[in-house]
Amino acid sequence: MKKRVISMLLAGVMALSLAACGSSSDDKKTDDTTKTTEAQAGTEGAGDTEGAEAVTDMKIAMVTDSGDITDQSFNQTTYEACKAWSESNGVEFTYYKPQSDADESRIASVDQAIADGANIVVLPGYLFAQAIITESELYPDVKFIVLDMGANDICSKAIGESYSGNPDDYNVTDYYTEDNVYCCTYQEEISGYMAGYAAVKLGYKHLGFLGGMAVPAVTRFGYGYVQGADAAAKELGITNDVTVEYVCGGQFYGDADITAYMDTWYSSKGVEAVFACGGGIYTSAAEAAVKAGGKVIGVDTDQKAIIDTNYGEGLTVTSAMKGLKETVTNVLTDIKDGKWSDHAGKIDVLGMISENAEENYVQLPIESTQWGDGFTEDDYRALVKKIYDGEVKVSDDITALPATEITVNDYGKIK
Repeated sequence: MKKRVISMLLAGVMALSLAACGSSSDDKKTDDTTKTTEAQAGTEGAGDTEGAEAVTDMKIAMVTDSGDITDQSFNQTTYEACKAWSESNGVEFTYYKPQSDADESRIASVDQAIADGANIVVLPGYLFAQAIITESELYPDVKFIVLDMGANDICSKAIGESYSGNPDDYNVTDYYTEDNVYCCTYQEEISGYMAGYAAVKLGYKHLGFLGGMAVPAVTRFGYGYVQGADAAAKELGITNDVTVEYVCGGQFYGDADITAYMDTWYSSKGVEAVFACGGGIYTSAAEAAVKAGGKVIGVDTDQKAIIDTNYGEGLTVTSAMKGLKETVTNVLTDIKDGKWSDHAGKIDVLGMISENAEENYVQLPIESTQWGDGFTEDDYRALVKKIYDGEVKVSDDITALPATEITVNDYGKIK
């Protein structure tokens, strides 16, 4: 309890220096948010007292993690989902950007959001583990929706160095208040598998994986990608011809150093397609790919529009997606409909729920994937059904790179 009191005092001091929606350019962001809120205020509920009251009671906030709402990936997708749902339902929504990549700053932003009246706080990422440990008890009347956070993240942060590495050894609810928290993670290994499988089937034999930071979600994407490439190569009888270069950038954005590293991959090593898995780090892969005539695979959401628009039409082979938008939309709708109890206290693992590709939380984009004779839309749908039925199994083990018949060169991290 002493630790929580100290955290709250520190958070309170820092909160005084925070403004909703961030820093230097945030005056404009705050203005934009205010305008949106004003437009929402009269959109729904007129003539429907019960419905209007239910909607008005909701005030939604989102706090970004180490990225921001322009990362073209995790944070942006979550932000846009919150904003779209709020606009459609006449609910006030504001986002907050912590001043630094530290637990104290994230906690201060959550404190500020709640001080501003938020009673639903959406938190994208495992970095909010300490915030949930601290804030869920302090604010029992606030509902927290946490994406990409599982029991392992909470136990690791709460227990520290003595943590065994296995959350099953502990009662995770000892470390936070479950009644007002919903957490979920995703089966990223499955959409990663689909991307790697598709790439090899489409004729790409020299692949790359460029992760952001080697956090569990990124690793699941990467190890799934390797498994998928290996499976496709086995089916085609070309395991001796397929290679995956594997590295993490050590950050979730591209820069000159990472671009130079990608230049070497594409231009010197002959890499044909790189799965850029880590927020804005795709910029380095795309910049290098354009110069060498290579390809890029997107992540989290369908990144074809942003990559192809900025770097060249036809650059994006596909994207390994997970249902961030669907999660936010579904949980907020259930809160509005009085069904929070369906989510409170749960730590869900979201992934395959149907043999129908579009209904799953992990998938490839059907409209924008560059289907070909080697891998058609029908082939993809058949693969989805095999995974759903259990005929194809994808390991979620991230303790070590999967054993493969193809060559996988692991370079660790760039930074």
